[in-house]
Amino acid sequence: MTEEVLEYEVAVVGGGPAGLTAALYTTRLGHDTALIDRGGGRAAMMLDTHNVIGVTEDVSGNEFLRTAREQVSSYGADVVSDYVTGIERLDGDRFRLRTDGGGAYLADRVVLAMGFSDARPDPPLPRTGRGLHYCLHCDAYMFIDEPVYVMGHGDSAAYVAMIMLNFTDEVDLFLRGRDPEWSEETDALLRAHPIDVIDAEITGTNRGEDGWLESFEFEDGTVREYRGGFPMYGSNYNADLAEGLGCERNDDGTVVVDDDGRTTVDGVFAVGDLTPGHNQIPVAMGEGADAGIAIHTELREFPKSLSEIEAEGPIGTEDVPGVSTKLREAARAFGVGDD
Repeated sequence: MTEEVLEYEVAVVGGGPAGLTAALYTTRLGHDTALIDRGGGRAAMMLDTHNVIGVTEDVSGNEFLRTAREQVSSYGADVVSDYVTGIERLDGDRFRLRTDGGGAYLADRVVLAMGFSDARPDPPLPRTGRGLHYCLHCDAYMFIDEPVYVMGHGDSAAYVAMIMLNFTDEVDLFLRGRDPEWSEETDALLRAHPIDVIDAEITGTNRGEDGWLESFEFEDGTVREYRGGFPMYGSNYNADLAEGLGCERNDDGTVVVDDDGRTTVDGVFAVGDLTPGHNQIPVAMGEGADAGIAIHTELREFPKSLSEIEAEGPIGTEDVPGVSTKLREAARAFGVGDD
């Protein structure tokens, strides 16, 4: 049996805010696009959406992503629930993608948007989003005048604890039985701020009827009340596909990109949490938009260059528009092009 290979101009791997925005832009700019997403991700974990203008707090991450997938699909992109297991570069600068579900795809451009997974501390823990939070810039506002903890033993944990003093006067730093690994300078700074460093390991958590954290129990017998806090144990980047393609990476594990998301491998872009910068939904969406526009600039059919016109002749009305029949039909469903 001959393998069915689906062909696109653009294949986006990962359906978080960055990947969805990249797919939205390439689709609306006239390029046949497939978005392949296994589901999950950091955005899907959000119980409430913060810091996204025009999106209210009561919208969950899953609701936010579901609406975005429906939008992208309605513009004419193919949104596929599957897991990309490998990407290889073919002769002629095309890419072949294979999925866990047996799918095979060819594309002229690939956008990597797989993000990362936060390294989780050991239990016992409060529920994610109800006392356990991973985004300082999203969630610090929630803890104004509330008792807060930070978990970790490195410089990043110490600095996040000090940053939280901008929002509350009750901040504790949990070492959970480990020795601190921050620098001498960080240690001096930490000692100059009103932060309690707690050495003892956590033995239990107490929650309210609403599921929110109320307090931690410690091995020394103490019980301390907190509204929530931030674990700072690093990030595990989902960069296997980038590594396999030969994309250069930074020391922290992120993928090296230019201002438009181009990696060090021609035809491969990376956006969102897989790249350096703030891990924020609006930032990820901006990166997706930049990559989508850059891809359009590279792939668009018109204008032809003078050398192309000299070799092939002028452009006739039968040669335009440079958009596939599928995307034209999807656009007409929105009333675009109607009299």
